[in-house]
Amino acid sequence: MGMSVTISVATEQDAEQIFKLQYLCFQSEAALYGNYRIDPLVQSLDSVRQEVAADCVYVARLGEEVVGSVRGRVTEDGSAAIGKLCVHPRLQGHGIGARLLRAAESALAEERGAKVFRLHTGHRSEGNLRLYRRVGYQAVGTSQGNDGVPMIVLEKPAEAYVTTA
Repeated sequence: MGMSVTISVATEQDAEQIFKLQYLCFQSEAALYGNYRIDPLVQSLDSVRQEVAADCVYVARLGEEVVGSVRGRVTEDGSAAIGKLCVHPRLQGHGIGARLLRAAESALAEERGAKVFRLHTGHRSEGNLRLYRRVGYQAVGTSQGNDGVPMIVLEKPAEAYVTTA
């Protein structure tokens, strides 16, 4: 019988696995844009450790292996910035990304008082856009990442996470 994927709060010990997973997962995004300097690929391990310590970070585990992660933090205006959602390529398409997103949304709303969830994804990232729309996000604008990639900004009200859970 196979193991099931569990979702839990990330610990300090998970930082290195998150860092490696992020590097693996965002290769396809980099290829999509012809830009291997996108933010998730140039982030340092120390920076990931700082995020795990300070932000709302969840991981998906298959046994002891971290196979997915997501990060979020509440900004000064009460919105929750959610980012770097990734799932190991061999496990994509099984709902793990949506489960991670729901866990982060729940914690950000209930424990940190978020009023709205906001995330960004590359304008060519159709798979990501499909997932976000399916769980209730709507495009509200565009921006440009620090790496020069055109981004679509998506939001949904924090109370909406209950209806998509």
